[in-house]
Amino acid sequence: MDNLQIKKIKSAEIQDLVQLYKEAGWWKSSWEEHPDFLKYIVKDSAVFVGAFFDKKLIGMGRALSDYVSDAYIQDLAVLKKFRGQGIGKKIIKKLIRQLKADNVDWIGVVAQPGTSLFYENLGFEPLKDHTPLKLKN
Repeated sequence: MDNLQIKKIKSAEIQDLVQLYKEAGWWKSSWEEHPDFLKYIVKDSAVFVGAFFDKKLIGMGRALSDYVSDAYIQDLAVLKKFRGQGIGKKIIKKLIRQLKADNVDWIGVVAQPGTSLFYENLGFEPLKDHTPLKLKN
């Protein structure tokens, strides 16, 4: 994939982000009227990485961090027609490189069911004696 570029970004086209969120299954119908909040997801993430093919956003990953000790990889999405080509791995590696360059020494991810092996192949390991929890709605 010669025209692929993976880079840190601070802004993106809203319609490109909407498409990624929809294909990832994250989109909520209540967001249809005001999708502009997505610009803050890019701008306010510690690190936001975009994957571009022919200058079009086809994938993204982001991390949240205090820039002191911890970071969490929050999202990873690649458009369906580009999946299975190693783009997700390149996005995660770019996030890790950037976080390490920013002196973050602990990087975690909460993997969706069935994706643990993907992350383990990138150097992550199960967090022994810990259970991820989420606040009830």
